[in-house]
Amino acid sequence: MENYLSGLTEVIKYKAQKIRLIITDVDGVLTDGGIIYDDNRLEYKKFNVKDGLIVRHLRKNGIMVGAITGRKSKVVEDRCEELKFDFHYHGIKDKGRKLAEILETLELALDEVAYIGDDLIDLPILCKVGLSVSPSDALPYVQQKVDFVSSRKGGYGVFREVGDAVLIAKGLMDEIIENLVK
Repeated sequence: MENYLSGLTEVIKYKAQKIRLIITDVDGVLTDGGIIYDDNRLEYKKFNVKDGLIVRHLRKNGIMVGAITGRKSKVVEDRCEELKFDFHYHGIKDKGRKLAEILETLELALDEVAYIGDDLIDLPILCKVGLSVSPSDALPYVQQKVDFVSSRKGGYGVFREVGDAVLIAKGLMDEIIENLVK
């Protein structure tokens, strides 16, 4: 595991150690940003199971997980419920305001929050939180504003990479692995 995420700088590792909450956008982060409608206007999205698997380990280790998305989608609501996100908000146009409400409710500071986003609507949060991340295929002007650009594209394990980075930085991943192989 020494080489896994070896590209993380000491600054990113330091920031990741403080994280108590990871919030993610959905379209373009948990998905590749594509939306498929069938003839009956049913919506389809593809999620990466590796992103979902790490949620349980994050929560078990005291790291909350949430989503703030600009679109309303039953498919996304169902996925967030299935993964047991601590919270998920849909149809949010002012993500900065929603973040402020969340921080007040949870009594968290900005430096205890990681946020993963890929587009303009995410910038008000990305520019404030303790650890900001974008997928490798985020727009260039978004990538320029974040602490860390993931090695992965949206829908291909960005959330997993961030979750792993936080668990590794906190020194928790080795114990997770050891408990699984006993």
